[in-house]
Amino acid sequence: MSTDRGSEGWHRRFQQLPPGERPPAILSALGAASDAELVWRNELGGQTWRLGDRYLKWSPDAAGIDLCREVDRLRWLHGRHPAPTLLDEGHDGGGRWFVTAALPGTSAVSGRWRDEPETAVRAIAEGLRRLHALDPSDLPEDWTSWASRRPRGLEPSPEPGMRVVVHGDACAPNTLLAPGGAFAAIVDVGDLVLGDPWADLAVASMSLGWNYGPGWEPLFFDAYGVVPDPARLAWFRRLWDAES
Repeated sequence: MSTDRGSEGWHRRFQQLPPGERPPAILSALGAASDAELVWRNELGGQTWRLGDRYLKWSPDAAGIDLCREVDRLRWLHGRHPAPTLLDEGHDGGGRWFVTAALPGTSAVSGRWRDEPETAVRAIAEGLRRLHALDPSDLPEDWTSWASRRPRGLEPSPEPGMRVVVHGDACAPNTLLAPGGAFAAIVDVGDLVLGDPWADLAVASMSLGWNYGPGWEPLFFDAYGVVPDPARLAWFRRLWDAES
């Protein structure tokens, strides 16, 4: 999951690898080691590198993150909804990796869009509205809502409502904007499932305060076209906090 709360933006959290940690072996195999730029490293050692017009995402085996999930979901999204195009994937002996084509867009929490939060908020809402409008009838049967993995101690979820294709980690950094400010694509889709749209709406709206400051939720819900449901918002935010 993205961890953008209280930061200056996910892209500024890691500018280099910690001492003693080496880039993944696949970088050399791809012939890109000399020109590669590290753009993200998560707390479990997963890395994302820019290789010119491509991106490499790699996760060490020890992290326990199944990148095959994201590979499958990128394949399903292709031609259905804007998302990175998968070019290659595999295992390099130390971890699993995949490569996607670079997209003509920037993160919703880049410096430009932090300075234009209204544009970013509208684009995030548009992207989720379009995702939730997809036909979910051909989703694989095992892509069920992560709400079914309710942590111990969390009360039962509200009565099931509409079931749609949800992102599963709809924080602001996982939306890209086109140069003109329109919604461009979603990224980090390893948790995409069939579920309640409020799972995304709760997390996305909560994320706005971390990235743009308070007061943006009304615009977000208006741009999406929904009246806030306080009970569902509260429950799915508690679930997200428990899973983070």
